[in-house]
Amino acid sequence: MRATTIHAPYDMRVEDVPEPAVQLPTDAVVRVLRACICGSDLWAYRGEAARQPGQRIGHEFLGVVEETGSDVRTVHRGDLVVAPFMWSDGVCAYCREGLTTSCEHGGFWGSVGYDGGQGEAVRVPFADGTLVRLPKDAASDERLLSALLTLSDVLGTGHHAALGAGARPGAMVAVVGDGAVGLCAVLAAKRLGAERIIALGRHEARTDIARRFGATDVVAERGDAAVEAVRELTRGQGAHCVVEAVGTEQSMRTAVDITRAGGAIGFVGVPHGSGTGLDLGVMFDRNIALRGGVAPVRAYIPDLLPDVLDGTIDPSPVFDLTVDLEGVPAGYKAMDERTALKVLVTA
Repeated sequence: MRATTIHAPYDMRVEDVPEPAVQLPTDAVVRVLRACICGSDLWAYRGEAARQPGQRIGHEFLGVVEETGSDVRTVHRGDLVVAPFMWSDGVCAYCREGLTTSCEHGGFWGSVGYDGGQGEAVRVPFADGTLVRLPKDAASDERLLSALLTLSDVLGTGHHAALGAGARPGAMVAVVGDGAVGLCAVLAAKRLGAERIIALGRHEARTDIARRFGATDVVAERGDAAVEAVRELTRGQGAHCVVEAVGTEQSMRTAVDITRAGGAIGFVGVPHGSGTGLDLGVMFDRNIALRGGVAPVRAYIPDLLPDVLDGTIDPSPVFDLTVDLEGVPAGYKAMDERTALKVLVTA
């Protein structure tokens, strides 16, 4: 079969690889219908995250179950399923507490020795704990398939950030970052009842999506100018709830500076850069809480799925470029050059 591999910075290839097969009784094999490229994949693409030459890549996919191991009970051949960006056993103490990303037996797609989502098929460990069944008729609805694919990562991650920030009815929310996760955090904050949502971003096409998702205000400035603009919008006090969806020192510093005293920051931007940007003295003095990290999206899918299915929320606009599997290297280039927000990969 064909799958995406990474060989060096900026060297993505689609190559012939062995067909996946059930190796353990808890495995399933899923034929991929839709996958995508994540902003976090770009760190490997740019050489800022180490990968072995020929390693597989991609962690967001949905598809049809082709084969299951003898112990698999919750999914069956022919089921349409979505996979969160990590597999998890569903039964360990962390999984039972909803922190599936800390599963004792969990792992990331594309790890050495495991399939990546940007391929024709994937062997799924712990299929019962990992995969979530979807209505089979969704496979014939292109828009709905795209919306459902976001459950594998960006929608759940945006939801995790909004929850960490304390988004709630009547609250004022600010979102730092106009990538797919930041936009999904806007959507999540709106779903959770936020009264006012300030989106911080410089790219008009993206902030237009933010407004479509529920943003009431847009701040295009950065750094100190962005802080001043948010404070002008909030009577000098800052936002009750702030999402940090970038992961740089500057973005975290901005998040701290625009948070209202007694507020909270939900951080989901993968940290990179020279430092944290955190001034613990400022956070202590102003009673600012910090929550977040790797989003346990598997735990959120049952809550979010009904709203995606009935159209209450539609995250599909985050995909603004579609390629087939052979076009994945060009998709990486487009995202790296910021000519695409998020790339959808079709079978």
